[in-house]
Order: sequence, then C-alpha cells, then structure tokens
Amino acid sequence: MTPAVRIAALIVFSWALVALISPLQTQAANEISLEHMLERPALGSGLGRDDLGRPIAARLGVGAQVSLLVAMVVVSITASVGIAVGVTAAWLGGWVDLIVVRIIDVFLAFPGILLAIALSGILGPGLFNLLVALSAVGWVGFARLARAQTLSVRQRDHVAVARALGVPAFGVVVKHILPLIAGPLLVEATFALSAVIVAEAGLSFLGLGVQPPAPSWGAMIRDGTRYMLVAPHFVLVPGLALMSLVIAINLLGDELRRRWQVGGER
Repeated sequence: MTPAVRIAALIVFSWALVALISPLQTQAANEISLEHMLERPALGSGLGRDDLGRPIAARLGVGAQVSLLVAMVVVSITASVGIAVGVTAAWLGGWVDLIVVRIIDVFLAFPGILLAIALSGILGPGLFNLLVALSAVGWVGFARLARAQTLSVRQRDHVAVARALGVPAFGVVVKHILPLIAGPLLVEATFALSAVIVAEAGLSFLGLGVQPPAPSWGAMIRDGTRYMLVAPHFVLVPGLALMSLVIAINLLGDELRRRWQVGGER
C-alpha cells in the first residue's frame, strides 16, 4: 500500500469519525451569533464563522454526516437494484435481457446529474426526495456491470455443473455467480460513493437537497459565494472538505481495482 493510499484511508476514516460524533454538535452548528458573523479562522475561533455567526467547524461535521449518510443509503439501494436487474437480465437472456439493455441505453443517453436535477425539481427539495432522485438514476452503472460480468462467468464449468445437478437458479447465482463478480462490483460501489457525494453537494448547492437550517457542504459553498471577497474561508473550508473526501475515496477505489486486477491475473 502506497503512502498516498494510506493518507486517503486516514482521511476517509477521519471524516467517518467526524460524522459519527457530529450529532453532539448539532445544536452548536445552528447557534446564531451575529456579533461573530464572517469571523475568519483563528486559534480561538476554529475554522471561522458563517454569515450568521455559526461555527463552520461544527456545521462541517454535521454536513459530513449528511454527505456520508446520503452516499451510503443511495449506493446501498442502487447496488441492490442494479445488481439484481443486471444478473437477472444476463441469466434469463432473450427478451428480458433485450428490454433491460434498452432501458440502460436510455438512461445512459442523458447525464445522470441532469436526470437527478430534473427528478429533484419535480419531487421538490428535501432529504427524502434527494435520496429518491439519486437512487432512481444511480442503479444503471451497477446493472450494466453486473450484466457484463454475469455473461462472462455463467458459462464456466462449475456453474454448468451446478445447473446440471439441478441446483435452483437462485442458489447458482448466490453461490457461484455473485462471489465471482463481487470484486468489480465493490470497485464500482467505491466510485459510486464519491459520485453520490458530489451529486448531493451539487443538488444542495442548487437548493434541491437538504434544507436550512440543516447544514450541507453544497449549501455552505452556495452561501459562501456571496462573501468570497470578504470571507473566502466560507467557501474554501467546505470546498476543501468535499475535495479531500472525494479524492480520498477515489484513491481507495483505484487501489481496490488494482488489487482486484492483480488477483484476477493470478
């Protein structure tokens, strides 16, 4: 494991820890103190204050919880749906596979973030609607990958033997197909986490995500753009936080992909 990967793992672990303890900071994150508005970072004031005098450090921690929670829930839903759809299509083949492929092609014809924005605009702002919008467009990548991987392993000898012995299709899939395709799907899930975090921040930046007074990194960046000249920390702090987490997760995903490719070659 390279030093960069170790640092990435430490960053992800640190943000996860911050997200776990953030409920203790919820009250402080929403505490308005106008006499300290736009206070810059200092030894006595932490990471500074926002336009309402609220501590950016506390709001950053609660925002980390929101980002990671949304990412984990969305990836869990999209991975479950996408894998089920992709494996089923590849296993059954025929018209079922044809329909699934056409649906996937339709979704891939449009940028996922645009579809998420459109769905969020239709459903309205809010955390639940955000989860629905991101889940509705995120399953396609898992379905395409699961289908391709299933097609490549379904003809292997041990799978053919299990089918010849009369093992039910569900048992063959669970015991012989899913273990073989778990590696690339895990890598896909890692990159999906970072993509969902960026998408959540983008939708919150547009006002379609988590609503005030609940903090979100995207909303914090949006609010800070109005004060970039007088309080640049208001944008830089949440922006750097978002960048550090996304880059760290992507580095871990690259490491998982490298290890899986090396293991597959052996």
